[in-house]
Amino acid sequence: MKDKEKIWIFDTTLRDGEQSPGASLSTQEKVEIARQLEKLNVDIVEAGFPISSSVQFEAVQRIAGEVGITVAGLARAKEADIKSAYDALKDAKKARIHTFSSTSDIHILGKFGDERYGRTLEEKRQMVIKMTIDAVTYAKSLVDDVEFSAEDAGRTDIGYLSDVIEAAIGAGATTVNIPDTTGYTLPKEFGEKIAELKKRVPNINDAIISVHCHNDLGLAVANSLGALENGARQVECTINGIGERAGNASMEEIVMALKVRGDLVNYYTDINTHEIYNSSRMVSVYTGLIVQPNKAIVGDNAFAHESGIHQDGMLKNRQTYEVMTPESVGVPQTKIVLGRHSGRHGLKSRLVELGYKLSEEEIQAVYEKFSALADKKKEIYDEDLRMLMGDEMFKGFEKYTLEYLHVSSGSNSIPTSTVIIKTADRSIQESSTGDGPVDACFKAIERALNIKPSLNSYSVRSITSGRQAMGEALVRIAEGQKHFTGRGVSTDIIEASAKAYLQALCLKDEYMTNNQDLVTI
Repeated sequence: MKDKEKIWIFDTTLRDGEQSPGASLSTQEKVEIARQLEKLNVDIVEAGFPISSSVQFEAVQRIAGEVGITVAGLARAKEADIKSAYDALKDAKKARIHTFSSTSDIHILGKFGDERYGRTLEEKRQMVIKMTIDAVTYAKSLVDDVEFSAEDAGRTDIGYLSDVIEAAIGAGATTVNIPDTTGYTLPKEFGEKIAELKKRVPNINDAIISVHCHNDLGLAVANSLGALENGARQVECTINGIGERAGNASMEEIVMALKVRGDLVNYYTDINTHEIYNSSRMVSVYTGLIVQPNKAIVGDNAFAHESGIHQDGMLKNRQTYEVMTPESVGVPQTKIVLGRHSGRHGLKSRLVELGYKLSEEEIQAVYEKFSALADKKKEIYDEDLRMLMGDEMFKGFEKYTLEYLHVSSGSNSIPTSTVIIKTADRSIQESSTGDGPVDACFKAIERALNIKPSLNSYSVRSITSGRQAMGEALVRIAEGQKHFTGRGVSTDIIEASAKAYLQALCLKDEYMTNNQDLVTI
């Protein structure tokens, strides 16, 4: 590593990643993921956008006090935002305020159209520069580590972008981020933009150049690598590539590309690659966003071989068709199997290996669920444990709880469902018929809560194999332009569906109560 340059990994799974449609995380889930990111050894974790809601503020504050790595909080170029970020980060061992402002003409004319920002485009541009200087200066008075992002830099005129970046560095920014906010640029084009900034901005060497690429054209990772080749030294990315719209640059793909192709690139990261798989699975379980089977590095098929020619080659030499080993990214070759005779110690030991940190009280709660599941299944696998932990971490959102469920269905009968839903102050029983057992169950829940949400999608899948497999149901509902995804797990798929529906409703109510609209850079 002595002859290679370090690339800083800025993980924004908990901020931009959570803005994925349908992905909502409780504060406790965010803390668990942050701990795992520390174990993964990311350099900076962006914990959230503190001013956007009390829940976001609490999450950033909790994470700041829990981990030893740098914790960043997002803030618009406004004093109130920056003060809120600082208040949330005060307990962090290493704090970074990340402030931003729009720089492309499209964004400036759209967001700063009011004449108080100037009458002409040029006047508005100068106002953005002033706002940038004021914001960075104020943030710098609170913390030493300040990052500035030029939102929609990918579509910003290079001359004006250079002026903004120069002003931000001059005001004290230690990192300047060049986001391809809309995933619009091509790798050669984006790389040239970074190289041009290196030439044009006189004080560019006083700060680290960062990039934050979105995946609208499927080029986020390619653009990030192109930027590194031209002078960027920090990459903003997410686990599994989750994020707004088509997502962000995938952390695991960038890290492994640099590691596997160390013969061509002169860079390294401090990422503990053996924790990549655990991180991927934890984020997938908590967000309810399934990792596609053919996803590079962490997909179920990433190290699977079906073709006879491939299998023959693999048996003779794994390098025939694999450029990395499963072990190098933490994919388990054998899975620890627990059962009804396993004790708390064995359960706790395996959960720690999977990346979870639990108190004795939490272990007891999980063990009770584990024991109940072990009575239904002979063997408990890693994915079963991940699902149990996902249910346990959801406790903070339990506005509605399924107390009772009965379903009657058959080939010559009308499907009927009866549910008892527990709310904060009472239990409500309702029954309904439907086109099938799941439809009847959903309608009974709707009658009990006197609601009729817009159901966008419903899907089920088996998490583990065999007749006693755990089934996972995913339900997605809409409220205006916002979507909420609930996840339920059970050996009974109807029960899993009911839990998923209630979880989606809880998330919707939580969001409508506590959140403002979030932003993306």
